[in-house]
Amino acid sequence: MTPVTPTPVTLASKSSARQMILKNAGVAFEAVSPGVDEEAAKAGLLAEDVTPRDIADALAEMKAVKVSTKRPGLVIGADQTLDLRGTLIDKVDTLDEARARLLELRGQVHKLHSAVVVARDGQPIWRIVESAKLSVRPFSEAWLDAYIERRGEALLWSVGCYELEAEGVQLFDQVDGDYFTILGLPLIGLLDFLRLHGALAA
Repeated sequence: MTPVTPTPVTLASKSSARQMILKNAGVAFEAVSPGVDEEAAKAGLLAEDVTPRDIADALAEMKAVKVSTKRPGLVIGADQTLDLRGTLIDKVDTLDEARARLLELRGQVHKLHSAVVVARDGQPIWRIVESAKLSVRPFSEAWLDAYIERRGEALLWSVGCYELEAEGVQLFDQVDGDYFTILGLPLIGLLDFLRLHGALAA
């Protein structure tokens, strides 16, 4: 019996976290930069009063569609937004800004919206948006300063300036939602889709 060649998979993202999630799940893929001007796209969407949830969905689609016009098989685009009381919160650039961000989130409940869109031949063929709700505990500023000193520049990699998969879990007193959604790649539904389309063994 001739072995079936799996459908090729491309991840339209250079995110190390998303690559690690797929790799750990046993998905064979190639990661490429999506080449999307996310800031310009986001600004345009905000000007049209698009919600943080729908911005994540739109950006994931842009990435998947753009890359899938140049590559065969299935292309995965993903994006995540942080929603604080209906307002989109962007990434910060410095540790001082990270400190201010975490103080802004202290004692508050916010949402993370994680979107995945799969495209083929320039057309989106599957999508999912999942949301998680996170409650940040009223931590002390002394704890915060020690945390920032320990974690350093790694805090700048995520929009919330925390790493829930590491020591950042101590920031929270309640988390409602899927773990992979919080990490930025809703995984279970995606794996099911990849099996249905020949990218993973069923």
